[in-house]
Amino acid sequence: MRHQSPSSWAAICICIAALVHFALGFSIEFSVDEAHYALYAQHLAWSYFDHPPLVGWIQWPLVALTSSEGLIRLVPEFLWAIACFLVYLVTLEIHRYIQGRNSGYLTSALPSANACGLMAVLAIIAAPMPHVLAIGLLPDTLLAPLSLGLMLMALRWLIQDHFTIGDWLLTGALLGLAGLSKYTAIFTAFALLLVLISARRKPWIGKIGFWLAAILALLLISPVLYWNWVNDWISFKYQIAHGSGGEWLWRRLGAFLGIQIIAFGPLLIIGSYIFLKDCMHGTKLSLLSLLGFFFIPFVIFASLSGGGSLPHWTTPAWFCLAPFAGIGLAKAWSIQHRTVIRLLFILQIALCLIGFGFVLSGGISSASIKSNPIADLYGWKSAGQKAAELTQATKADGIAVQNWTLGSRAAWYAKPIPVFVLDQRKDQFDLWFGELPSGANILLIHWSGMSFPPPIATKAGFERCEPLDNLEIQRFGRVLSKFDFSLCSNWQGPSAAE
Repeated sequence: MRHQSPSSWAAICICIAALVHFALGFSIEFSVDEAHYALYAQHLAWSYFDHPPLVGWIQWPLVALTSSEGLIRLVPEFLWAIACFLVYLVTLEIHRYIQGRNSGYLTSALPSANACGLMAVLAIIAAPMPHVLAIGLLPDTLLAPLSLGLMLMALRWLIQDHFTIGDWLLTGALLGLAGLSKYTAIFTAFALLLVLISARRKPWIGKIGFWLAAILALLLISPVLYWNWVNDWISFKYQIAHGSGGEWLWRRLGAFLGIQIIAFGPLLIIGSYIFLKDCMHGTKLSLLSLLGFFFIPFVIFASLSGGGSLPHWTTPAWFCLAPFAGIGLAKAWSIQHRTVIRLLFILQIALCLIGFGFVLSGGISSASIKSNPIADLYGWKSAGQKAAELTQATKADGIAVQNWTLGSRAAWYAKPIPVFVLDQRKDQFDLWFGELPSGANILLIHWSGMSFPPPIATKAGFERCEPLDNLEIQRFGRVLSKFDFSLCSNWQGPSAAE
């Protein structure tokens, strides 16, 4: 490493990780969420039932040109690389801010800004969860670089004497794009507001630039507001119910925190602890306000986790914590605490590589197909193509599944055949394909990894379902899952199956 600068090594490490993502992106089929958001791009709209529209808009050009999973996955890969670059850049700016506010021993004891930036990038590369979002496009993949961009603007506000109109407009654009990415961007907006309030001597609310930024942000999110207005605010109602989850349990909170440590690694936590302990002198209020970009969303998600939450929701927050962790890790490295850092880095990279191998192998062999979560990533392309052929051969009115998570892959890989979800939960499929008409004949797909009783009932379901064909999915000689196809006749109303 002595022959390259820290910035060069940061770029090299990002490129190596990107190549691994690129190889994986061409090796596996779409996950349920990826297929769902690719369908966003195929059915362009002002907004969607469960998320704002940017996750669909941004991949529309590639989806319009190709159906290759690997090529479409260039979008999240590009966003991940931008986020890593912004982690490096924000680290340099925080280092510069600390040096500008401190003198004496602390300033001289800090490692170089480039070394801190390298450590911050390595901490992100060694974290398992960001690799998932680098391969598969989720709203959080978008929100990570946008949150870092807003954090960078907050740093500029603290360092510079004033904001130009251009700075305000850029801030407003980033806020608007964040709002188009995910509704939880409101937490990032709160963090930015906290920074503005913390700088007491800098007036902002009376500045014309601030109001221009606010107007621009509102203009950018206006498609979401308009779409929800004409659709009875269904997206907001769904998100409120989804975020509240079920019964609040302490064990869920404990599980959430444990999964966070595994998913993002101890390096980010240890580096941040060292930063808080050794690098806060003389700049506590302003730096604590910047840490709001991590703590505000993380604390909110942790408090909601008792009712149920997903581990990747905190990913943008961890990206915003990485610059602080990088400075802390670089400081620990400079005072000879290198063995522990090396060991943790090697362990986290090994965990990532084991995860990559686990995905490529098709999962661990098990007597129970349901116990293998990786089976969900294989077979849907073949199943979708067979379903399309059977639908055309039987002149069925479309394809049916019994859960929306099965519908995303079916709709993507069997396009343009309509897909109906046989449950009573209103979702995006109802907006795309409408309700299944009474008396319809449908090709039903049953996947062995998610079993449901046959949707046959006197008053709610089909009159009969007749088996047509099946498809066994194998990976390296092992059976991962099985698809069964049936022709179901005379739909008589909403299915009782959930």
